Amino acid sequence: MSAITTLSSKFQISIPKGVREEQSWVAGQKFVFIPKGKGMLLMPMPELKDLAGLAKNAKSKEHRDRKDRV
Repeated sequence: MSAITTLSSKFQISIPKGVREEQSWVAGQKFVFIPKGKGMLLMPMPELKDLAGLAKNAKSKEHRDRKDRV
């Protein structure tokens, strides 16, 4: 889906209704902007419950701490 919107004088962007409906986005939802070259990727922030179990197979022995960096 392609949609166009305009940055307001208050630096706000309205997300077109079709995009909101297609993505099931709701008012009050939080988003993160991720730089991608000369553009930005807009992603909804995941809720904590959605992240549960994400790293269940991670190996803690191979974890590097910031203190390990030179």
